[in-house]
Amino acid sequence: MNPVLETIFGNRTAALVLLFIANYGEGHAQRMARTYETGLNMVQRQLKRLESGGVLVSRMVGNSRQFSFNERNPIARDLRELLKAELDRMPEADLQRWYRERQRPRRTGKALG
Repeated sequence: MNPVLETIFGNRTAALVLLFIANYGEGHAQRMARTYETGLNMVQRQLKRLESGGVLVSRMVGNSRQFSFNERNPIARDLRELLKAELDRMPEADLQRWYRERQRPRRTGKALG
């Protein structure tokens, strides 16, 4: 990851959380922590901070809280574009490692590959 993002957002976890949401559109804390192999508490702390600052919004889906960008906040929209540009510049190995995971179950009977 670009060290400039860590500097801008204050720490690595905040930058990773925002990149995750920019890539997948939304996500929950446990999935982010598992993806980046980091502490759940650290991810939750950043999600709470970003939500209280108006950058993210959340909603309950089943038993988990899903976070996404706050579309009503124009700065959050611009931030998402910055993060998407960073994802476009990211090395392929990092994209495959963190940002190409399936989000939904495979349709029954669908062939692999």
